[in-house]
Amino acid sequence: MAKKRKDKNFLVQGSILAFAGVLTKIIGIVYRVPLVNIVGNEGMGYYNVAFFIYIVALTLTSYSLPLAVSKLVSARIATGEYKNAYRVFKGAVVFSIVAGGAVSIVIFVFAKSIASDMMSLELSVYALRVLAPCILVVAVLGVMRGFFQGNGSMVPTAVSQVLEQIVNAAASIIGAIVLLKTGEKIAAEKGSVSYGPAYAAAGGTIGTVLGAVMALAFLLLTFFAYRKLYRKKMKTDKGKPRERYGYIIQILLSTIAPVLLSATVYNISDFVDSAIFNRIMDVQGVPEVEYASMLGILGGQYSTLINVPLSISTALAAAVIPSLVATAKTGNRKQIHRKIQSVTRFNMLIAIPSAVGFIVLARPILDLLFTAEDNAKAALMLQIGAISVIFFCLSTVTNSVLQGLDDMMTPVKNAALSLIIHVVSLFLLLVIFKLNIFAVVASKIIFSVVICILNAHALRERVGYVQEQRRTFLMPILSSLGMAVAAILVRILGGLFMADKVCTVFALLISVLTYLILLLRSGALRENEILDMPKGQSIAALCRKLHLLKE
Repeated sequence: MAKKRKDKNFLVQGSILAFAGVLTKIIGIVYRVPLVNIVGNEGMGYYNVAFFIYIVALTLTSYSLPLAVSKLVSARIATGEYKNAYRVFKGAVVFSIVAGGAVSIVIFVFAKSIASDMMSLELSVYALRVLAPCILVVAVLGVMRGFFQGNGSMVPTAVSQVLEQIVNAAASIIGAIVLLKTGEKIAAEKGSVSYGPAYAAAGGTIGTVLGAVMALAFLLLTFFAYRKLYRKKMKTDKGKPRERYGYIIQILLSTIAPVLLSATVYNISDFVDSAIFNRIMDVQGVPEVEYASMLGILGGQYSTLINVPLSISTALAAAVIPSLVATAKTGNRKQIHRKIQSVTRFNMLIAIPSAVGFIVLARPILDLLFTAEDNAKAALMLQIGAISVIFFCLSTVTNSVLQGLDDMMTPVKNAALSLIIHVVSLFLLLVIFKLNIFAVVASKIIFSVVICILNAHALRERVGYVQEQRRTFLMPILSSLGMAVAAILVRILGGLFMADKVCTVFALLISVLTYLILLLRSGALRENEILDMPKGQSIAALCRKLHLLKE
C-alpha cells in the first residue's frame, strides 16, 4: 500500500508540473501571437538570436541546478538528513549567485561583440543586453525550485512557472509596443528601418526579466512560510554527521558538471544552428533582413507550437528524478522499470497525437494563431519537423532517467555524439542541398532520432530496460491516425458552412475527443492508470458512465 501511494504521488506531482507546463505554454502561445504581430518576422529573428545566447548562458549557470539540487536534497531527505539537505540548499544558493552574477556581467559587457562577430546579427545586441541580468535571477530561481522538488512538492514550482509566464506575457507585449515606437524614431534618424524591429525585440525580452523576478519573489515568500515546518523536521535529525560546506560545494559541482555538460550539448543546438545558419546565409549572399526573418519564423511560429508537447515531457522528466533516486537506492529493478515505463507511456500518449495533429492541421492552426504573417513556410516547417516531437520527448525522459540512476556521463556522451552528427548534417543540407531554414528543421530531426537510439541502448545496458511497444507506441499511433481522419473530415465538411477559423477550432475539439475515445476503447489507457491521475476517481466514473473503458 505504501509503495502504491508513493507511485500515485509521483504521478500526481508529475501531473501537477505537467499541467503547469501546458498552461505556461498556452499562455506562451497566446502572448506570442500579438508579439509576433507587433515585432514581425525580422524582429523575431533578433529576439530569437538573443534568446539562443541567453539559453546557452542559462545552461552554463542554472539549467542543471533544479535537477542537481532536487537530486541531492531528495537523497538526504530519504535517509532523514534534513540538516544536510538544508546545507545543500544554502551552498547551492551561494553557487548560483556567484556563477549567475559572473555570466550576467560577461554577457552584458560583450553583448555587441557576441551579436555581430559570433551571430552575424548586430542589432540583436539590444535584446541581449536586456536579458543579461535575468541570468542571475534565474540561477537563484533554479535552486529554489530544486529545493521544493527535492522535498517532493511540485506545487511551488508549478505556481511560480505560471506566475512567471503571466507576468512575462503582459510585460513582453507592453515592452514591445513601447520600444517599437522608440526604435522607429531612431530608425528615422539613422535611415535604417531595422531599428524598429530590433528595439521591439528588446522590448519583448523585458517580460522575461520581470517574469523571473516575480517568480523568485513568490518562491522566497513560500520558502519563508515553509521554513518553520522544515525546522521542525530538522529537529528530528539527530546523530547524523553534518556535511561541511566545502564538501557540499564539491559534490554539488560533481553532480552539476555531468548534468551541465549534458544540458549544454543538448541545448546548445539552437545556438549552433543559428550561428551556422546566419554565417552560411551571409556567405551565400542572402540579405540579413531575409535570414533574420527566416529565423523569426523558426522561433516565432514553429518553435512556439513544437514546444507545447515538449514542455509536458520536461515536466514529467523533472518529476521522475526524486522518485527514481529513492527507488534506485532500494535496488528494486522491477520498480525502476515500472516507473520508467509509466513516465514514458504518459509522454507518448501526448507526444504522438501532437505530432500527427501538427502534420494534419499545421496551416489551419498557424492561420488561427498568427494572422499578421503568411504562414505557408511555417506550416511546411511544422509538418516536416512534427516527427521530432516524439523523439525529443523520448530523449528528454531517458536523459533524466539515466541521471536519476546516477549514470551521469552517458547522457553527455550521447548528446555530444548526436550534436556532432547534427552539425555535420546541418552543414551538408545548407551548403550542398541549399535547403535554407528547412535544413535546420531536418537536422533537428536527425539529432532527436540519434540521441533516442543511444539513450535506449544505454538504458538496456544499465538496468536491462526495454520499452514495451504495443500500449506505448502502437495503440497511440492507431488512435492518432483515427483522430487525423476525424480532423480531415471535419475540415472538409465543416468548410462548406463554417468560417475557416471556427472550423479549425471545431476540428481541434473533435480530434481531441476522437483520440481520447479511441485510446480508452483500445485499452491503451486503463482504469487503474486513470485512478492514479489527479481527480482520477471522477474521471474514471465519467468514463464508466459513458461506457468508454474497455471491459
